This record gives sequence, structure tokens and C-alpha cells, in this order.
Amino acid sequence: MLNADALSQLRQLKSDIKENKVVFPGTVKATNGRFGFVALDEGRDVFLPPEEMQKVLPGDRVNVTEQEVEKGKTQGVVDELLETRLNTFVGRYLVKGKGHFVVPETPGINRWIFIPPKERMNAQQDDFIYCQIHKHPIKDGKGQAKVLRVIGKAGEPGIERSFTLATFDLADTWPDAVQKQADGLSESDIESREAGREDRTGRPYVTIDSPGTQDMDDALLAEPNATGWTLSIAIADPTAMIETDSPAEQEAFNRATAIYFPGEPLPMLPDSISTRLCSLMPDVKRLALVCDLQVNNDGSLGDYSFHQAVIQSRGKLSYELVSNLIEGREDDDIKALPEAVANSLDQLHQAATALRKWRSEHALLSGDRAEFRLRLDENKRIRLIEPSVQNEAHRLVEECMVAANRCAADFLTNQTAGLFIQHPGLRDDRADNIRALIDSHAPHLSGVDAHQAEGFRKLMKETDALEAEVPVKAILSRQLARAELGFKPAPHQGMGLDAYTTFTSPLRKFSDFYVHRLIKAALWDVPMRALTEDQLEALQVTQIRARQAANSLEAWLKSDFAKTLGEEPMAGVISRTVPAGFFVRLDANGLEGFVSCKDLDGKYSFDPVTLRLIHNKNGRIFQLEQPVTVSFAGVDEERRQINFKLVEAQEVPTGPRSAEG
Repeated sequence: MLNADALSQLRQLKSDIKENKVVFPGTVKATNGRFGFVALDEGRDVFLPPEEMQKVLPGDRVNVTEQEVEKGKTQGVVDELLETRLNTFVGRYLVKGKGHFVVPETPGINRWIFIPPKERMNAQQDDFIYCQIHKHPIKDGKGQAKVLRVIGKAGEPGIERSFTLATFDLADTWPDAVQKQADGLSESDIESREAGREDRTGRPYVTIDSPGTQDMDDALLAEPNATGWTLSIAIADPTAMIETDSPAEQEAFNRATAIYFPGEPLPMLPDSISTRLCSLMPDVKRLALVCDLQVNNDGSLGDYSFHQAVIQSRGKLSYELVSNLIEGREDDDIKALPEAVANSLDQLHQAATALRKWRSEHALLSGDRAEFRLRLDENKRIRLIEPSVQNEAHRLVEECMVAANRCAADFLTNQTAGLFIQHPGLRDDRADNIRALIDSHAPHLSGVDAHQAEGFRKLMKETDALEAEVPVKAILSRQLARAELGFKPAPHQGMGLDAYTTFTSPLRKFSDFYVHRLIKAALWDVPMRALTEDQLEALQVTQIRARQAANSLEAWLKSDFAKTLGEEPMAGVISRTVPAGFFVRLDANGLEGFVSCKDLDGKYSFDPVTLRLIHNKNGRIFQLEQPVTVSFAGVDEERRQINFKLVEAQEVPTGPRSAEG
């Protein structure tokens, strides 16, 4: 038995060890396995073995100590929980013997979490549930959860959408204050705001959209003049109906964007505002922010101006009808158009053609990639996937919107406050690989500086029709950086423009709504509250999560639909390559599925320069845009990923390898 002196010395030793211990703060990163990492604030990662990973959750802020293990390797030991960021999550209810658990669907939580009896909310086996961490596992690695809401069971109509909303913490209802504000608005509020606005109700504006669209936020008009056309783009003006800092504006900021889920969108603003009082419906007065601009005969832009106006659309026209008119077809709907509308549409087409020609010569156009429309059945699952044809009417509207947005960007460039969409072009972390690609397969472009707008345009234009051993343009396009919002003007490399913003979708995107506020504040001294840097970052994070939510729901619906494909061979092209295999996009319906290298004969190495998969012995190649034939091979239910089996592939000439695995 230790005497008092020995105990005192032991306590002092423990204290000295604790004081001399070096701890590192960092953030927990999960993996698909049971282990993980801590991304230290100093910039390096520390390995967390499974027993330590059991004590933490993805995103936790922790202090770790680093200890050396065999062969000079180190690993982390969690010393202290500083902050936990994972609050709510979704999963499936599981009963195992007398234990009740949630099997999380959140990436990185690779364990069952116990649910105490009082926190189960009568959930049943296999229910999808929305949960909250009830007890953090930091002390003993045994966390607990509580059920906040039962979402439903697999197979129920609409469960995919409900589950996605819960997964991404998206609200499907409006806060009481927002609903009260929306319910308090009426047609009389439009009339009360007409004073001081230009009356343009006598002019033949029309909307051009899909037949089912209700939130119509742009109406168009064009007239010829001596040097080209006067193009007038009227944009719905929700900022006139929604007060600054009001509940509806705050909720629009929180949502950031409307999300166009298949079958049932999630709006940014209440329907009474977005599809009724602010939508540019035909034959009723609506408030608009109008951009009038000069389009010269060569498609360049001349003078422009912004106006607060009242308009009255002469018609809600479909893309199909306008395309038929452009192509000279005649039917009863076209014959019924008022002469002023028909004349304006003709001038709109001419102006848009000139605008597109200018952009093709001086900027960059995105390629016309095949698009597809999902048709759902009564159970809200995919019944049919059909091509969505992009016609001349779509291109007409696109050119008008781009022209108006260019004017808004130019205007804000000269103001003290702005909001811009910035696109830096190619990813900096891929610079060495891209340089090697150009040197090997487009050496005449080796001297081009892709960081400069002119150089990036030249690179993308000249590789578009380049005949080379590899699809250089497709490889470059797979390595573009993400566009970001910024307060200062900067190039949008992807569009080949020196500055760009958008204000043409204020019913659907908060950034466009905010640009309306900026324009009005600059021109008419209308009060507004400027966004902070932190708010701008939060807005971008919410936009990204919205895209992730839409992609997640589509992936679920498509993976279920894929099970109806059968085993017949299907034609497609390779759309993406990774070291483990390649993704194929089907020609008929746009579905993407994965072909694993494990299912191919032999071993393949991945070339990070050409993004090719190359057989180690016979040199067989799989690369972007390569035509292949595949068959359905099942679905990875955990990832909701479609898997294909290769049937045959168009052979690619073998050449020198850029890398060996």
C-alpha cells in the first residue's frame, strides 16, 4: 500500500505529464471504414483508429494527442471534445433482440446508435426516422439518440422526397410569421405600389416558358432601330412586395434557392407570392424591374438602363409555340397571336441570333448537352424518362437573360456595393496535370496562360474541335473549379466574360433577389441591408446543400427506376473516370451507372493527366467520351448508385502511357 508521500509523488507525476502533453486541435473527418482522421488546424491529418473513432462524430471539434505506434507510424488519441456540430440526422429504425437502434444514413457514422425507451416515439422496425444526438459517445464510445420524427416506411408514396428533406434539414412548411406576411398581401398591394413607376402595360411583353411553369419571372420585348434592336427584359419584382428584413426575406435567405425536386419543387418564397402576386401572369398588372438595352447588329451591347415599371404580359407562350413560329410553321395558336406580339417575337429571334453570334466569337458558349425530363407516377416514382429538347426558343430566352445579366454586372461594377458570380476557370490543384496534358496533346497551346480570361477562352475554344489521341476539351471540362459568389467583380471564365451576375430569377434565387436590392439602392436610394462576408459564405453553403439535396433525391429515384431496365444491352458514353472504374451515361435516358475495374479482366492503372484507365499488360484504354455498350448489373443500395456491366467498347488506339499505377 502506497504511503502519503508516494501518493503525492504519483499525483504530481500525473500532473506533470498532463502539463507537458502536447494537444492538437482539429476537426474529425469520417471515412467509409470504421477509422477516420482529425484534420488538424495546423494543416495536416492525424489517423484515428476505430476505437478512438467510436468516441466522436463527423465534424466534431476535438483536441487530440499524437502517439507513436509500430514502424514509426503515429495515430491520434482523443483528449477532449471542444464542440460537436452534428445535431440531427436521419436513419432507419432497427430492433435487435431487446435493443432498439438507429442505423444512420449520414455518411461517416458507421455504427448503430442506441435509442433509450423514452426516446422512441413509437417508431417501428424499418421506419425512416429523424433523430437527434441524445448522449455524445465521447466518454465511453456509446452514444445515444432520440427520435424527433417518424418519416415513414420504404415504399410509401413520396417517402424519397420526405426523407431527403429531413436528411438536408429542409423545411417543407412556412414559419407562421412568413405565412402571415404572405397571406396579408393581395392585388390591392400591387395597385398601392404603382405610383412613381413607368406604365408599360400597353407594350407587348410576353413570357416564354414551359407549359407547367407558374413562377414566371421574366417577360420579353424587342423592337428594331437604326443600328440593331432595343431589347427590353422585364423581371418580376418581389423586392417591391417584400420589406427589407421582413420574415419572408429572412426565410428566402435561409432557403437561398428554390429546389426543383422531380414532381414537386420546394419554393424559396410562398406560392401566393411566387406563383401569383409576383409572377408575370398574362392579362394582369404586375410590378417589374426592367432592363432596356441596345443590341447592335453585330450582337455587341450598347447603352442600357434600368426602370421600375408596371407591365401586363400579352401571353404565356410555350417554348414549342415560339420555336414553331421561328421555324415558319403555322398552326391555330400562332395565327391567334396579336400582330404586335408576333412582330416582337420575330425581332427577339433576330436580336438573340446576333447576341449568340457575338458570344460565340468573343466569349464562351456551353455545349448543348442532352437533357432529360423525369415523369413521375401516382406513387411519385419515375414512370418515364424522356428527352428534353433544347430548341431555338430556349436559346432565345437564354441569350436575353445573359445580356440583361451582363448589364447588371456592368452596372454594379461601377457601384460601391455589388454581388458577382466569379469563376476562376481550371482548378489550381490540377495545374501540373493540365500543363502535362497540353504539352503532350496540344503543344501549340503550351504557351497559353489559362489563368487569364483571354488565355482560358483560347484554350477552351481551340480544344473544342481538336483532333487528338485524347478528348482534350472533355478532360479540361472535368477539371473546372466551382463558381462562387463575391462582392467584387472578377472574371467568369466559364462564360468567357470579364464580370457576371444574375438578377433574372428573383423568385427562385436569393442572390438574384439581393441584386435587385442593390440596383434599387444605387438608382433610387431604396433602403436595404448589405450582406456580410459571413452571410455570403452561409448563402453559398446553403446553395450547395440545395444542389446536393436535389441530386440525392434524383439518384434515389433513378436507382429505383434502373431496376426496370432488364438485361438488354444499352448504348452510352463514358462520362467520368476514377481509379476504381468509370461512369457511363446512357444515350436513351441519361442514366449514369458505374463499371468497376474489378469486373474487368486484368488490372488497370489510372492516368491523372489524361484521366484514362489503362490495362497494365495489353494497353487497353477506357477514356472520356468513349462509346460503350453496357447492361444493368444492380444497384448499390447504400450509395444509391446504379451499376453496369460492360458488354463492349469502341477501341481506343493505344499510345504512350503518362502514368503507371
